[in-house]
Amino acid sequence: MPQENNIHLSVIIPVYNEEKYLNKLFNDLKTFFDKKNIEIIFIDDGSTDGSTKLINNFKLKREYVFNLKVIKLDINSGKGKALQTGIKNSTGQYILLQDADLELDMKDSDEMYKMIKKNKEIKCIFGSRYLSGKLKRNNYFFNNLIGKINSLIFNIFFLQSLSDVHCGLKILDRSVIEKINLTINDFGIEIDLASQIVRNNFFIYEYGVSYYFRTKRQGKKITWVDGIKSFYYLIKARFFDNSRYVNLSIIYSSIYMAYVGSYFGMGLGKTLFTLTFFIIGLIIGINFKIISSSIIFLTIFIGSLFGQGNGTSLSVLTFFIIGLLIARYTKMYFSNSKFKNLF
Repeated sequence: MPQENNIHLSVIIPVYNEEKYLNKLFNDLKTFFDKKNIEIIFIDDGSTDGSTKLINNFKLKREYVFNLKVIKLDINSGKGKALQTGIKNSTGQYILLQDADLELDMKDSDEMYKMIKKNKEIKCIFGSRYLSGKLKRNNYFFNNLIGKINSLIFNIFFLQSLSDVHCGLKILDRSVIEKINLTINDFGIEIDLASQIVRNNFFIYEYGVSYYFRTKRQGKKITWVDGIKSFYYLIKARFFDNSRYVNLSIIYSSIYMAYVGSYFGMGLGKTLFTLTFFIIGLIIGINFKIISSSIIFLTIFIGSLFGQGNGTSLSVLTFFIIGLLIARYTKMYFSNSKFKNLF
């Protein structure tokens, strides 16, 4: 979307029943982002407390110079839907995603904006609550644990090294926004966003931020149930939200690797080998399409022809590694050709 009125930054803030925090939030916005080339977009996600009235009062008073947009959703539709709505109505070169609950410091948002504006090669920065030496208050062990486990699984699935996929503070260049199509309406939006950014070959930078955890009594919306649901979103994002070429390769690779695994061990050991090789096949299918994956299968078959007894296992593993290397270089060679979807 083209920029309007020379807007450089769009700050998108979903709001659902945040009456207690909006006055301070608005003061922080005026402290750090009160410029004519910045737009603030509040998405009132069906609030039932005094949030709607407060936001409308901010707009009427006009005690600011930034552009202020207020979008009202008739019913509570979820954080993901609110962010999607805000993004569609944004016009800035950079899009800052900011929660309204004051768990994250607006000063960090300003620092991230200055950083991405200064470094043109950076297109995406995620805030991280685990990297910094800044202030942090987090008393909910289970929520914290699930967040870290989710980030670990995401890293394994997408070959990344992120410390905090779920942090609500992110800033993106317009070029990133134009490449993605967000569809998840609840808190799974964080996984949806991160996975699509990685798929489109944008590098995600991280920046340590302060974190002041709220309790449910203070208005915390996300629960451990959302953390469990995020496991589903991780599986969906990695193994289902793919092109037909990738999905076909996943099926193909997982089947032949499970078949290979069935030749190892006996009894329970055989079952474990089959399951392990099946999972390896899933990962192969994600990273290698049909032809390059077939190269791996072929080298495994060749390896099985050598050795006897335990020597066969060693031979298979050796040729498997050789196959991975050959498949990787083959994939790189054809990466810019019209046959890239087959490699």
